[in-house]
Amino acid sequence: MPQTNPFHSVVPPRKLTDSELARSIRLNIEAELDAINLYAAHIEATDNEEAKAILQHVMDEEREHAALFWQLIARLDPQQAKHDSEASRKYQLIVSGAPHEDVESVGEGGGGGRAAEPPLPKQLTVGNLRR
Repeated sequence: MPQTNPFHSVVPPRKLTDSELARSIRLNIEAELDAINLYAAHIEATDNEEAKAILQHVMDEEREHAALFWQLIARLDPQQAKHDSEASRKYQLIVSGAPHEDVESVGEGGGGGRAAEPPLPKQLTVGNLRR
């Protein structure tokens, strides 16, 4: 696996700003996702159950690392945190069958959906999709 210079955008010895650190953490996420895909390919390419078990364990650890890094980025980059929040709301609206206009109004002051609407259900049913 190629090694990425962790300080390609800054010259040590100065400390990274939060913005620079977020950029570096994004590279860490990229490496974690690359490792997950590599391990998944190895799992699919073998019938060796011992190897599969080890690879699966390590792959699950990489998934956790990626998730932790993503949470850190949300703290380091307020714009990213805003996009994450908007994306979560848009996702809920999309899967509930909300009109395109409601989905696109999220983050534009519209908040997505009408103010009088009840909160979206935690579990989708055919009945939920009809509204």
